Amino acid sequence: MLEAFIYLGWARVLKTLPFSRIAPSLGGRMSETPLANDPSNEMPIRQIAQAIRVVSRHTIWESQCMVRAIAAKKMLKRRQIESTLYLGTARDDQGNMIAHAWLRSGPFYVTGAEEMKMFTMVAAFGSDKTQGKE
Repeated sequence: MLEAFIYLGWARVLKTLPFSRIAPSLGGRMSETPLANDPSNEMPIRQIAQAIRVVSRHTIWESQCMVRAIAAKKMLKRRQIESTLYLGTARDDQGNMIAHAWLRSGPFYVTGAEEMKMFTMVAAFGSDKTQGKE
């Protein structure tokens, strides 16, 4: 839980920077990781998803979809588990453009799965376990 808190805080700081500065750290642009996953990764992926879900409700800063996805991606990368961060857009009821971010690792959606079907994917940032640790 402490790790999730730290990464959520770090992701919130990153979100204040221009996207062009943080995009390279998210992985290869318009690349996706495989849907297959090493079965030994399932437990850490589920634990990270739960930690992000729980801790993000209790931060004193905004921890919405982009912050959650970046934090979870960094936690997975630390464990050398590949993931893909997706960005999507849609229009709200008033016709305004809205955005959403979600994260997938293998067949598991780590963050943002509840809303992702309402959005059209416009970018994907795939990373793999060979990129090393941060």
